[in-house]
This record gives sequence, C-alpha cells and structure tokens, in this order.
Amino acid sequence: MIPQISQAPGLVQLVVNFLEALEQQGFTGDTATSYADRLTMATDNSIYQLLPDAILFPRSTADVALVTRIASEERFASLVFTPRGGGTGTNGQALNHGIIVDMSRYMNRIIEINPEEGWVRVEAGVIKDQLNQFLKPYGYFFAPELSTSNRATLGGMINTDASGQGSLVYGKTSDHVLGVRAVLLGGDILDTRPMPVSLAESLAEETTVTGRIYNTVLNQCRNQRELILEKFPKLNRFLTGYDLRHVFSDDMQQFDLTRILTGSEGTLAFITEAKLDITPIPKVRRLVNVKYDSFDSALRSAPVMVEASALSVETVDSRVLNLAREDIIWHSVSELITDVPDKTLLGLNIVEFAGDDEALIENQVSELCERLDGLIARGESGVIGWQLCSELPGIERIYAMRKKAVGLLGNAKGAAKPIPFAEDTCVPPEHLADYIVEFRALLDSHNLSYGMFGHVDAGVLHVRPALDMCDPQQEVLMKQISDDVVALTAKYGGLLWGEHGKGFRAEYSPAFFGDELYNELRRIKAAFDPGNRLNPGKICPPLGVDAPMMKVDAPKRGTLDRQIPVAVRQSWRGAMECNGNGLCFNFDAKSPMCPSMKVSQHRIHSPKGRATLVREWLRLLADRGVDPNKLEKALPGGHSSLRNLVERVRHTWHAHKGEYDFSHEVKEAMSGCLACKACSTQCPIKIDVPEFRSRFLQLYHTRYLRPVRDHLVASVESYAPLMARAPKTFNFFLRQNWVRDLTAKHIGMVDLPLLSTPTLQQQLVGHRSANMTLEQLECLPAEEREKTVLIVQDPFTSYYDARVVADFVSLVDKLGYKPVVLPFSPNGKAQHIKGFLARFARTAQKTSEFLNRIAELGMPMVGVDPALVLTYRDEYRQTLGDARGDFSVLLVHEWLSQSLEKLSTRELAGEAWYLFGHCTEVTALPASTSQWAGIFRHFGARLEGVSVGCCGMAGTYGHEQKNHQKSLDIYALSWQQAIERLPRQRCLATGYSCRSQVKRIEGSGMRHPVQALLEILS
Repeated sequence: MIPQISQAPGLVQLVVNFLEALEQQGFTGDTATSYADRLTMATDNSIYQLLPDAILFPRSTADVALVTRIASEERFASLVFTPRGGGTGTNGQALNHGIIVDMSRYMNRIIEINPEEGWVRVEAGVIKDQLNQFLKPYGYFFAPELSTSNRATLGGMINTDASGQGSLVYGKTSDHVLGVRAVLLGGDILDTRPMPVSLAESLAEETTVTGRIYNTVLNQCRNQRELILEKFPKLNRFLTGYDLRHVFSDDMQQFDLTRILTGSEGTLAFITEAKLDITPIPKVRRLVNVKYDSFDSALRSAPVMVEASALSVETVDSRVLNLAREDIIWHSVSELITDVPDKTLLGLNIVEFAGDDEALIENQVSELCERLDGLIARGESGVIGWQLCSELPGIERIYAMRKKAVGLLGNAKGAAKPIPFAEDTCVPPEHLADYIVEFRALLDSHNLSYGMFGHVDAGVLHVRPALDMCDPQQEVLMKQISDDVVALTAKYGGLLWGEHGKGFRAEYSPAFFGDELYNELRRIKAAFDPGNRLNPGKICPPLGVDAPMMKVDAPKRGTLDRQIPVAVRQSWRGAMECNGNGLCFNFDAKSPMCPSMKVSQHRIHSPKGRATLVREWLRLLADRGVDPNKLEKALPGGHSSLRNLVERVRHTWHAHKGEYDFSHEVKEAMSGCLACKACSTQCPIKIDVPEFRSRFLQLYHTRYLRPVRDHLVASVESYAPLMARAPKTFNFFLRQNWVRDLTAKHIGMVDLPLLSTPTLQQQLVGHRSANMTLEQLECLPAEEREKTVLIVQDPFTSYYDARVVADFVSLVDKLGYKPVVLPFSPNGKAQHIKGFLARFARTAQKTSEFLNRIAELGMPMVGVDPALVLTYRDEYRQTLGDARGDFSVLLVHEWLSQSLEKLSTRELAGEAWYLFGHCTEVTALPASTSQWAGIFRHFGARLEGVSVGCCGMAGTYGHEQKNHQKSLDIYALSWQQAIERLPRQRCLATGYSCRSQVKRIEGSGMRHPVQALLEILS
C-alpha cells in the first residue's frame, strides 16, 4: 500500500500574514500557497528549480500597485517578489524564492489599438501570437519573433528583450516598445516614453521616487557615455540587461527611460502595460529552403544569403532535422523539404524574403536560386539542392517546424538531453562559422553530442550540449563548459547572453562589464529597488547592498531528480523527461493540446504541471524508501482483502477530515485530465499524461477508496450489453428527474446518455450477413473473404449510437463488400482511464486473443470510433508488449483509403460537408482529415476540415458532475463558435464523445462521416 506523503514544506508565517493583508485591503486577484501550485512555479524552460513561498495572480495594475504598497510596510520589508509571464525563459529569469507575481492568468487584455498611428496598448500577460491574431485583420503584426510565441507573454518578452527570426531587419523587442506602465515598490506608477532631454532633466529635479530614478539614469548614462559606447558590443543582439547604450538617442537630444526597463528581467519594477509599435504585414513572402551536405557548409553559406537582401536566414542541423522527421510535425513539411537523390541532407538554411514589391521580391529570389544552381552545378559550398515555398500556409508550416525544433531536442534518446545554458551566444556573423568550429571542438573534447539551430544572419546559434543533469559529475561539467564558452565568446567579440536573457548567468556580468560600468548598473538597480527586493540575484545587486548573485550551478531539477532511483526514473519516463518547454500552454483555443489547461488557466492542469507533481511525488516516495515499481508488481490481481478494504476506509475518512497528503494534490491535478492523449503526440517530448496518470491512480487507490462513479465507468462494457436487452425500460428511468438527481447527488454523474432504440441488433434485421459466428467466418471460401469487412464493435457506438454502426454496415454493403459485425468484446479503455490497470490488462489480453484469432482469417477489421480503435494500438501495446500479437484494427477512413482504387469515382457536386476532428484522432493520425477529404472527393463531394480543439466530453469526463461546467466551457472555446456559423446538417464528427457533446448542448447531434457517405451514395 502506498504510504502517506506529508513532508510538503510549510508556509512562512510572514507570507501568510502578507496574503491576509492583501485580501483585507481589496486584492481582486488569486493567491496560491499549496505545494502543488508552488511547484508549478518552481521551474521554467531552464534546468533550474527554486520553490517559491506563494504565487499572486493580479487582475489589474491596481492589484499590482496594492501588492507593492503593502509590501513597502515595515513589517513586510524582508519579503521579495519576482514578476513572471509565460515561464518560457531558458535561464531561470523568473525563478526565485519569495513571492511570484504571475501576470499571465488575468492580465491579458488588449486595451487599445491605433492603426492610423501604428501602435497598440496591451497588458503584460498578452501572448505574442494572441496579439498577432488580433492585429491581423488590421493588416499589422508585432514583429519581434521567438520560438515560444504561442505561449510567451509580451511582459516576458519586454523583460528579456526577446528576439529571434527576422531580427536583422525587425530588431529586438526593445526596438518596438514605445513606452511602458511600470509599478515601483511602494505603489508609484511610472509611465515611460521618448522625450526631449530637457523634459527628462526637469523630471530629474523632482524630489520623488520617480525624480530619483530619472536623476540617476540621466546623469550616470550621460557621464559614462564614452565608456558605455566603448563597452557595449556593436551587435544586432547588443545585450540583455539595463540598456544604458540606448537611453539616449545617438544625437543625445532624446531620452527614453523605457530602454532601461526592457531587458531588466523584473529586477526594477513590475511592468503591467506597454504601448507597442506595430508593423504592416508584408504583402509578399517567399521562402527558399537551401539544403547542404554539412552543417558547416550551411553556416559558411549564410553571409551569401544575407547579401541577397533576405529578411532572415535560419539554420537547422541534421540532428534537429532527424528529430523533426520522427515527430508529428514532419507530415506538414515533408513535401516542402524533400530529400535530394543520392545525397544526405545534413544542414538546412531557411531563407525568407518579404516586402510589398512583388516584382522586387521575385527578382531577389530568382537571383539567389540562379546562384544556388551554379553552386550545385560546380559542386561548391556544399549546396545539394533547394526548394521554393511561395504559399503562406507552407511558409507558416516550415516555421512551425523550426519553432518546435527547440523542444524536439529534449526528446533525444538516452539519459543525456540537450539542455539550454550557453545556447544563445552571439558573435559577429562573419566570425560565426569559425566560432562554431571551436565551440564544437570544445564539446567534442568532452565527448558530448549536441544539437544546433539558430539565426545565422545575426550571428546567433543555439547550441545545446547533451548532459545528464542527474549525474553530479556532468552537473559540474555544465559549469565548466559555461566558463569556457564565456572565454570563447570574448575571443570572438561576442556575448554569452545574446538572446535569452542573463538569468542565473549574471554571475559573469562583472567580468564582462568591468568594475566601473558594472557599478553603474548597480546604481540603476539602487535607484529603482534600493532594498534588493525585486527578483534578487539577477542582473546585479543594488550599489551599497552586499547580496549574493544567482549562479549557473544553482539548484537544478536534476539535483532533485537524482534522489529517485534510476529504475523508477526510467519506468516513469513520461513524468521525468518533461523539460519545461511549455508547449502545453499554447493559448490557441483551436489547438488540441491540453484543454484542461486552456479552460482553467491553472498550470497544475497541464502536462508540464502534472509531470512536475508526479516527479515530486516519486521523489517523496524515494525519500520514504518506497519503490512504486515494486508496489505495482505486488498489487493483487483480483479483489483486495478485507483488511486492505478496512485500511482504505480509515485513510479515506482521515482524508475527508483534512489530514494532509501530497498525493491528494497530485490526484486533483490528475482528475482534471481529459485523457485526450494530445500531449503524447503534440508535446515535443511526447509526455503521455494518461499513461502515468493511470499508474498513479492505481497506486493512489491502494490507500484511498474509489468513488462509486469510477466503478460504474470502468464497468460500462459489462452492463451496457445487458441494459441494451431492454433499452426502453432503462431509458424510461434515465429520463426521470428523480433518477437524474440521485445519480448527480450520490454518484456524481450527470446527463447520462440514453441507450439506442431500436438496438443495433434490431436495426440489423435484414442484413443476413451482418452477424456471423467465428466458426462460420472460418468456413468462408477465399474469394468471399476478399470481399468481407469485419466490423469491430465498441460499447459506446454499438449501445448508445447504434445507427452509426448500422449505417456503416449499409455503406459497406453498398460499396460491394460483405459486412460482418463481430461479436462484442470489451475494449477496456474506460478501465485504463480510471486506473484499473490490472482489470485492463485482463481485458486487453482476452480481446487481443480474440482479435488475433480473427486476424488469421486475413479479412480487414474496422472500427468506427477513433478513441477505442487507437487504444488497441497504444495502450494495448504499452500493457501487453509482444503478448498483444499482430492484429490490426483499422479506422473507417483507413479502410476506405485502401479500397478507393477498386471503387468508381463521381463528379464533384453539391454543398460542402464539414468535419470536426476527434482530438485523439487528429493528433495521433494527423493525415486523417485530408484522407477523409480525399474519400469524399472520390465520391463526388467536398469535405472541409474544421480546425477546433477538444469538444470537452472526452468519454465520461463531461458526464462527471465535478467536470460538468469545465466540459461546457471547453466546448465553448472552439466547437460552439464553429457550429454556430456552419449548417448543422452538414457537420460531421468521427468521435462518439464529440457527437454526444453536441447533442447534449445543442439539442441535436452531428452525424458520422460514414452516414454522410451513405447519403451521398444513395
């Protein structure tokens, strides 16, 4: 039996007092102090881990001002605060002890836009892609680009002065910030904008906090101007930190305090709003994918691309390309980056041209392509081929692949993973190739593998050495390599921190700036934050304060993970290998990734959050000397003993009385998961939450009783066939309000679906071939077997939506095949979802034996529901391994696609049909929508895929009362809007859950594509 885990670190009383004071004085945001909440804020996209004391989620600038005013009270003088955005930083910029102030949950409003003047005003929590989605109808976009644009907040971009692809033309974030609203400790509001120096001098004379700041920045930056110009590198990526260089305009007539705050990493003030310069969307975009025989060739060729007036030149090495080939993303770009016959693609330059003059762009592209043809013909520069991409959707898919490459590196095989710590170095572009040769030699001397990609036009290359951070020696090696890279970048006149901020690497600042200039940075810090209370340990301490800086060898995830036995780490890979890249925080409601995170905005309800909690749960178990792998093996195969039952009743009673167990916090996070499995394919690391969720639930319930609804859900395949013998009787009771109230109150289930009437068996009367025994199938002659299709039943469609199965039988018949509905054999998915893994294993074994016997007959087996069919491929393989056998159950579209060449085609005619993809299907089988479209086209009909996220039902998730409102809210995110604008009778969905959800909410449902095909053929 799993033990109680109660060692969660307690709260600091002073922090509790502060939170109480906040609430009493009208704070309108949220506060969080649970161990689970704090753990989700203890990591970011870096290798570090620091547990904060509490988290605040303000709703407005007024809330932030209230926080800072109360914080300035003498009794709270020892508390420290760290602003946080999307948590995508790779160097721990937003990690700290003390109180985290998260701007991303609520402060995400776009306040004002002025298209005529070309600016927009936003709150700090607005996500970069969210802003561009808003700006697109106006013909504008926010130009600074970064790979995490679908979850990185603008506040975070401003605080780290983010930049990426296209920066050679568009510059960094700071080049597009026209002003910010910042809240200082004490509650003062600071609004910045460019101004004449005379006005800044006037403000500097005021005897206020703002006056002190203007006085310090104005005088010190003017007095040290010569030293600043000498020391600040003349690079596109000038540096991240306090930008003393650009406070004054080159002619010294304009002053802008904004440039001090952009890149300040939350060490000076809370940036709550920003006025941003926006850029007209270019009318013409072209992309040339240039292929090379080596990565070195790609690097050395980059200046040629820049000379060709390209907007940007992105490079990717063979390691990243190979990881992309293994990922779901590759299907979208495979036609745009094809292999070169008899050549090995080892490097790629992605060269973009953009502008409004189409003739000019076409000429620039033609000149480059002609030059490339010449190089290929002469066998020079390592160029082995190129492809032109002229369509915007294709260009966007290429960049989506390039963006995902950052996370894909974390999916490398083995314990050593490519990690960020010295991956945003910047050197003059003309020195980049030579610099990389030495960089690679450094890594090769330690026998390290690594992946490389980046912005060669700006001299920035992301190099991520593969290290096992659970190995103490490799943790030491990481620090040694950091020191060596600092020296190497200095040799080539570059920077260690060219793009991703300093964070824990600020320990190298004194050596880079020198004592005199470093002290100027400290004076700036002292003017804003004399008590060193804002993100202490980053950038620099205030002058006059002797405070330690964070260091690159600070506490890391690996430091804690190594406390977990190796065998456990390997067994629980899904939870252990999450690298924090945060793609599961994707704001796009149409993305299938993690609907529970989208609807709750609560990070414990994300794959990253759930992985973090399970990692800590495993660590705490190890601390108690408990091995979860051994516990799993020792679980009873059947019913537990009376003694065990009594123990679980006792522990459950204590839990209801409030006895703490960290396992309850993990359970809460797991209960919010819809088990849609989008994470298992969409996440670059392939974090399969439903897999380790089921294992956790199995162990959790060895100590605590299960709710009755879990047993009902897990047993649905046992009682549904029995209920289907008298569907009208059961439906009569299910319609009664008192029964509904009873199931809601005492079982926790709502809106239970009605059984199909007439039943499937009744609907199949007249289809004489539809039901055959196994013995009859075995006696079929070979020529009949070739025209026979075996239909595999699932409990939900067969018993609750039987018309779909009956119509599929009719469709198969109409296409000239002989349909046979196989006897129902339980699938077990519901058992797996609820963590009844021993029962699931028995179910899977029994059904596998049945399906393997059928498979020997050589006839195609087809199922209509994606979630159930894909269980045979995934969960059965995970649970049974080789014992699963080789049987194959196809989905309808897979079987039809294989059979099209034997079926006659029709002329295209009629209105379009619209397919709403099942989230499990479209993520596991990304080509499914296009395959369905091809099938419809073959039969003379148009089918358009509708981009939506999850419907919110997810099996029985939407029927559980505690999830009811969240289920409706998830539906409203994307499905509801799409259904409202399309003709319902033309809308289709492959998933039973999806059709059930639409029927529940809209009053009438959708049809399965097979039903539309039957109508078309009729």
